[in-house]
Amino acid sequence: MPLSALTGSRVRERRLALGLRQADVARAAGISAAYLNLIEHGRRRVTGDVLVRLATVLGIESAELEQGSEGALAEVLRTAATAEPEAAAELERIEEFIGRYPGWARLSGGLQRRIGQLEQAVAALNDRIAHDPHLSLSLHEVLSAVSSVRSTAAILAETEDIEPEWRARFHANLHHDSERLATGAEALVAYLDGSDRTEMPGAVSPQEELDDWLAARGWYLPELEAPGGEVDLSALASVAARDLATVWVARMRADMAALPLPRLEAALTEWGPDPVLIGTRTGAGVLVAMRRLALRPGSDLGLVIADAAGALVFRKPVPGFVPPRFGAACALWPLFEALARPMMPVLAEIEMAGRRRARFAARAWGEASWPEGFGGVEVRQAAMLLSPVPDAGGSVRRVGATCRICPEPGCPARREAPIVSEVTGLRG
Repeated sequence: MPLSALTGSRVRERRLALGLRQADVARAAGISAAYLNLIEHGRRRVTGDVLVRLATVLGIESAELEQGSEGALAEVLRTAATAEPEAAAELERIEEFIGRYPGWARLSGGLQRRIGQLEQAVAALNDRIAHDPHLSLSLHEVLSAVSSVRSTAAILAETEDIEPEWRARFHANLHHDSERLATGAEALVAYLDGSDRTEMPGAVSPQEELDDWLAARGWYLPELEAPGGEVDLSALASVAARDLATVWVARMRADMAALPLPRLEAALTEWGPDPVLIGTRTGAGVLVAMRRLALRPGSDLGLVIADAAGALVFRKPVPGFVPPRFGAACALWPLFEALARPMMPVLAEIEMAGRRRARFAARAWGEASWPEGFGGVEVRQAAMLLSPVPDAGGSVRRVGATCRICPEPGCPARREAPIVSEVTGLRG
């Protein structure tokens, strides 16, 4: 749908504020410099897909380019009202609220954004605490030192006639264990202090490093759309992450060759975002179609891919749906139904448990292959494509990210008790 002519002016203002050249922005967004020039001067209206790409390049929300800062603020306030329906906020008077009390409106919007950031940080931190082996070892070291200090202190406190030689030994042990406890506690605090950063050298796995690198690039590698295009992997710090990225780049190159962007866009126009129709009718394959739909420029679709063990080997989150980086995901995801039933499409509307209750149309598909030929091992993989949908009532499947941080009461698939509750908040 065509957008406001003022959008071009906002694009130009943002570009100039960042000190970027028109040609550089156009290249990064995958459009010509001439087209961008027409957009900025209001002689060409920008479409939604191009707008999202420009917003990504300019480091800004597309809503702010489309609607201006007031429109983006109104959208944030609507999200807050939806998350707290019991407050009965007057949605029809949002513009009046912003106009009459702009300071309070900005404060409310800022608090809503902060709440969202904190919710993500809590989910990530609890996920790491529950399943990170490095953290588990650190905690074990601290608890071991605490036990040693307590035992030694108890002996000294409860035994009056200790010989001087043994008392000196106990004091030395107490000093040593205290030093060990202090060192372990400092390392643990430093580790946890970095838990909300996207870059944590030495504290992330190669898969996390690859995910963060792809996220920083908008989940799209435009270099591969051209034959022979190469991708610079030097930004990845570890050799293991670069090895993973090399495999991923090869897969994306094959996907783009099987389903080039012009052909994908034509298929979207003809059949809509249905990966089964696109994959089968173009001959590219359903999993290829799912990856291309989620990882094309400006896509708002989420994607998770699992192997036969149920481990998540790829995660592209979307607002309201953040897959866990450690441990097992929610067993109720349609992804795992597709994994158990290869070549059978699974479609379900899901709602994330929690305060925001975001809804998604989930399309899942699984496939089996035999890389070693007849008689070799079977290798399964499944993917789930997520597209946001409005809350229109009706039947919906309530799911979570992972049991430990899911507050859904009475879940039939729960593996462990949650540490959060929709009613009581944090429990432990």
